[in-house]
Amino acid sequence: MALKKFISLKRSENRKVFITYIAVIAAFIICQGLSMAGLLSSSMQGMLVPICAYMVMAISLNLVVGVSGELSLGHAGFMSVGAFSGVAAAIIMQNFITYAPLRLALAMIIGALFASIAGFLIGVPVLRLKGDYLAIVTLAFGEIIKSILNNFFLGIDQNGLHMSMLKDTTNLAEGGRLIIRGPMGINGITKISTFIAGFILVMIALIIVFNLVNSRLGRALMAIRDDRIAAESIGLDVTKSKMTAFVISAALAGAAGCLFAMNYFTIEARKFDFNMSILILVFVVLGGQGNFLGSMIAAAALTILPEKLREFADYRMLLYAVILIMAMLISNNDEIKYFFRKLNPFRNKQEAE
Repeated sequence: MALKKFISLKRSENRKVFITYIAVIAAFIICQGLSMAGLLSSSMQGMLVPICAYMVMAISLNLVVGVSGELSLGHAGFMSVGAFSGVAAAIIMQNFITYAPLRLALAMIIGALFASIAGFLIGVPVLRLKGDYLAIVTLAFGEIIKSILNNFFLGIDQNGLHMSMLKDTTNLAEGGRLIIRGPMGINGITKISTFIAGFILVMIALIIVFNLVNSRLGRALMAIRDDRIAAESIGLDVTKSKMTAFVISAALAGAAGCLFAMNYFTIEARKFDFNMSILILVFVVLGGQGNFLGSMIAAAALTILPEKLREFADYRMLLYAVILIMAMLISNNDEIKYFFRKLNPFRNKQEAE
């Protein structure tokens, strides 16, 4: 009986994974087709790359919040590390790597690497905490990262890289370029992010996260989330498991930050502030903790909604807040959840078996 229940549960999880992949691929094909046919407005086309970046951010944070059960409020910090390091790397490489997709891929890898290092350094002291304490400390680290980037200067000339803090003392030779300009961020970025690159990054993030969740580490994380004391009593290394998930989540956020930044001409550290972290958390909460497809849908919807409400001018953000509150109330209504479960053909088939 227990084996039959386990097999049924496994089939249900596999269906969820399959439906998520199909939904993402279908959405990409539809959007790409509409774009090629000229049926998407210029504003909607401009939002495709940010939507992909936000989807990856929602996936990465859901790994921490939904699977690990830890509340992190500093994910915008990892996004900013990936954005600045990735863009700086792309600018440095543009003279000898002229093929834009390859340069973008390498920049995202570098952004993910630097963000994972930041995640590890932050995770060492932070992941020994839990609950509200973890949330407060991650929030503080996010603000520290933003402050560091606001006071960081990076330039390049024929003598190599030059760095300074607080004020520009790089003293670049003639012909050199100041890449990171402290509070002014990075200017003159060559926009090489594409919707196809965003789709590929979303698929890679899903593959990584789904394989992690269905692995031994994923089961350990869910056991720790459900009962930390019981997990420790059977010999699970709580800190190591949480650290692995945290670093992977930070790496995905770094890659998303690079994709996001390479879609704009200018990027500044203040863009990745506390409000950005809260927005990403809203994606996860609205879409459902542990529900990666739901968090991606929420990311897309809440990115498009403010733009569609722009015609209401001064009342735009008020309407946005009202719609968000209504969505949260509906998503937490047990009767509505029961109604949609009854409409699910896969669930009905499973219950019949």
